[in-house]
This record gives sequence, structure tokens and C-alpha cells, in this order.
Amino acid sequence: MSRPRTPAVVVLLAAALLASAVAGLALGPVRIAPGQVLDIVLGGPGRRGGAFASIVWDVRMPRVLLGAVVGAGLAVAGTVLQALVRNPLADPFLLGASSGASLGAVLVIVLGAGAAGTAGALGTIGAIGALGVPAAAFAGSMGALVAVYAMARRGGTMTTGRLILAGVAVQYVLSALTSLVLVLAAHPDQVRSVLFWTLGGLGGARWDELPLPAAALLAGTALLIALARPLDLLLAGEEGARTLGLDTGRFRAAVFVLTSLVIGVLVAYSGTIGFVGLMVPHAARMVVGAGHRALLPVAALGGAVFLTLADLVARTAAAPEEIPVGVVTALVGGPFFLWMLRRSTRVEGVAG
Repeated sequence: MSRPRTPAVVVLLAAALLASAVAGLALGPVRIAPGQVLDIVLGGPGRRGGAFASIVWDVRMPRVLLGAVVGAGLAVAGTVLQALVRNPLADPFLLGASSGASLGAVLVIVLGAGAAGTAGALGTIGAIGALGVPAAAFAGSMGALVAVYAMARRGGTMTTGRLILAGVAVQYVLSALTSLVLVLAAHPDQVRSVLFWTLGGLGGARWDELPLPAAALLAGTALLIALARPLDLLLAGEEGARTLGLDTGRFRAAVFVLTSLVIGVLVAYSGTIGFVGLMVPHAARMVVGAGHRALLPVAALGGAVFLTLADLVARTAAAPEEIPVGVVTALVGGPFFLWMLRRSTRVEGVAG
């Protein structure tokens, strides 16, 4: 069967993103009719009269936008990581990048909150500085990716089993260190303020915190799309890419840094959200193929739709209680990962 053209897929995903955003603005403890939501939004921020307008603009809109940005960024990062290590099971969460970013953010939050005597997860970011937490998250993400890559690559080869074992090992170590930091925190309020980093959540989204993750997503995705051809060359294998003129070592190092920067900034504002970067790239690849010039924008839109809907489920499934969005993505992504692992093992067994 022939694949649909990329512009048609992009239009369909853009429409799905718009519909999921309207649903995210309309549904919640207070339900607002979709038509009224559109009237409030199209009327602009100036139409803040009434409780509904305040709910839409001040509470739900930043959350929906942050969910779309984080979902798109994690999907793009997962797509690129899968190309860099030539493994469909690569993912920011499974490779420990999200856990490393979370550890860096928690360290800065706990130490900074202890010095300032302040609480509140995202409020603490503002107290410490707009760049302190993202910078620490970037360092943790980069360190985790380098460690997993070094452990999994031996003798010039990298198998699925070794990659997963290295990722799980690094993830457990980083999670344990994060728990240790929380246990040693000086004040109980610090534990509560950073707990969402370990579970993933969008509830603290604010308008003044959206520019940095949005800029990281736009700049990172634009640069990666510009690097689509070298990413495609990696699909030919190490020797094939070198034969075609690509310096694979330098290219991988540069893209690892760029990807870690995107992951670090996103995790600093959303916490650890797993499996988005695993499922969405695989689904996008089935629709538009493996060419990254088409794959990256489709994956970005697909990730935005997926996380927007996952956050909607997290807010409404157990209302008035709220489920961490990382739990929702794990419930969906866990079975998908097991299916992918079984499929990958079969392929390796046939190839061996």
C-alpha cells in the first residue's frame, strides 16, 4: 500500500491538534461548551470577563500549550535518538536522558529552595533563575546519554539487549540518586515541590514559563530538520555513512548535545514523561516512511496531539483527583514497549 503524502498527514494532524486543544480547554472539573471556548479564544486575551474566560486563559490554556510543546519535543528527540543509535527502542526515558534531566533539576531545586526557603515546584524555578534549572537538566540529560551510549557500544557494535540493559541500569541509578536527594531534603515542603519531576505533570504551567521550552522546541526542530540528510545517512549503517562522506563521530556528538539540550529544557518544566518518544516516532514512520525531512514534523505534531490527549485523560479520568500524566503515558507505552521488544528480538534472532 502506498503511503499518504506528507502534506495531507500534516493537515490531518494539525486538525487533530486543534480538536484536542479545544477539548483540553473545554473539559475539566468545570465543563465549558466548545463553542463558548472558541468564542473566548477568538475574542483574545482581553475578553477576561467572567469565570469561564479566566479558567480558559489563566488555567487551561498555558497547560494545553505546554503539553503540546513537550509532546512535540519528546517525539522529535525520540526520533533523532532512534536514528543516532539505529535502534527503534531508543527513547529519552528508556535511555535515561529524562531521568538525568530530572536529577539535575531536582538538585538545583532542592539546593536553591533550601537557600531561599521557598516552596512550590515551578515557583522555585522563578526564585532560582530562569536558566538554572534548565541548565542543570541539560547537564544531567547529556551525562546520561553519554553513559548509556558508552556502556552499550562495545567492539563497534550495539545490540538491542545491551542498549536496553544500559539504559535501565543508568535510569535506576539516576532515579535512586533523585530519591536520595529528596530523602535528604531539609524541609518536607521541598519534597512535595519537586515530587512532580519524578512523575511528570503539567499542572504548574504558567504563561511566563512557556517561552523557553517553546523556543527550545522550535530552534531544535528547525536545526534537526536541516540535518535530515545526515540523519538519513546513518540509516545506511556506520560504514555506509562514512563512505558517503559523513563524519559519524562528530555528527553524533553534535546531535547528542542538541538533543540533550531540548530534553533538558522540556523536562525542567514538565518532569519525567516516558514513552512519548518511543511510540510516536514509530507510528509516524509507519505513515510517512523513514526520511527525516518528512518524519520529524509529522512526529512533532503527533507527539503534541498524544500528550495533549494524555493530559486531558489525566485531568478527567479520576476527577476531582488528578493523575500524573506520566502515569497515563506509561500505561499506554508499557504494552507498546513490550510489543516492540518482542518484535525486535524476533528480528535479531532471524538476522543472527
